[in-house]
Amino acid sequence: MRAKKHKVERDRGYVFEIVKANIIALIFALVAVLLSALVVKIFNINDKAIPIINQVIKSLSILLGCLLSLKKPNNGWLRGIICGFIFVWISFVVFSLLDSKFVFGLSLLNDCVLGMVTGMISGIIAVNIRKRR
Repeated sequence: MRAKKHKVERDRGYVFEIVKANIIALIFALVAVLLSALVVKIFNINDKAIPIINQVIKSLSILLGCLLSLKKPNNGWLRGIICGFIFVWISFVVFSLLDSKFVFGLSLLNDCVLGMVTGMISGIIAVNIRKRR
């Protein structure tokens, strides 16, 4: 019975880490998008650069969320993939609500793949940084 309770507590810890990582990533993404919109407006940056800026913001958001949240030592790559995938969908919903239109297409699939790869790399980095301390 004791081993089963320990496993449930450990699983809750993993879920809490993923939820925390996504909250941090979403807050960072919202702030970064506002700042990038201001920079684009002030410096008259070409509209073709905006998708690249958005991808960089998404990747940095996932990296920051994973680095600050993933503290348990095992399966960082898997938790990173999950964080990246969930973040892409949450950010898609939030930014689509702000834009008042939902557009499903190939770009969403590209975002999912990029988010999962970024999450995997971020999870590996986050877990290995924790091991050295």
